[in-house]
Amino acid sequence: MTDDQPPGGSAPCFSHTLVGGYSIDPDTWQDVSRFRRAERNRLLAARTLSTAARQSATDTLVQTLSAEVEFHPGSKLAVYWPIRGEPDLREWMVSAHEVGASVLLPVVIAKGAPLEFRHWQPGCRMVRGIWNIPVPEDGTPDVPDIVVSPLVGVDHQLYRLGNGGGYYDRTLASLAPPPRVIGVGFDGCRLPSIFPMPWDIRMDTVILSNGDVYHRGEG
Repeated sequence: MTDDQPPGGSAPCFSHTLVGGYSIDPDTWQDVSRFRRAERNRLLAARTLSTAARQSATDTLVQTLSAEVEFHPGSKLAVYWPIRGEPDLREWMVSAHEVGASVLLPVVIAKGAPLEFRHWQPGCRMVRGIWNIPVPEDGTPDVPDIVVSPLVGVDHQLYRLGNGGGYYDRTLASLAPPPRVIGVGFDGCRLPSIFPMPWDIRMDTVILSNGDVYHRGEG
């Protein structure tokens, strides 16, 4: 199950209409996949900011995130290591660690499988994981209370457009109890709709780099 790879081939039975275990019209899925792929490319290109503009946007995002999320000793926060121009929250991660919160980073264990969240702390040994993303080498797996997820795009219902692998949706669907899910992104990433599929998971809160905050169920 990915955002932009529709099911291929024609099967001799009903199974060719199944995507991620859901019955989906193949033509509809193909149209949605093409739309998402085009929007993803457009929004990733829009992340090209000057150093000063990126720093200013990130500072505003971190300030807003800090006001929205109160972490304390015992909190378990899943964040992320920034790639592809994503907002850099590493200083915020250090702040959370310094007050005694547990900071977790997502790790791809196998393609198509849910993510594992490993404990991270400043100075811990990092290794290159799948797709060359740095991950804690020896961090103990844990289950987060809050998941902070990077946005490529987000629609008005707070459905997330990600990098296309479907990992966050697959993982969030498997966690019990469900964590609070916060999407963070740069201003300008909002869309009217990503045309959500049955497996897409809505964010509880979205925070953008211009200081805007959106909560599920508002508006």
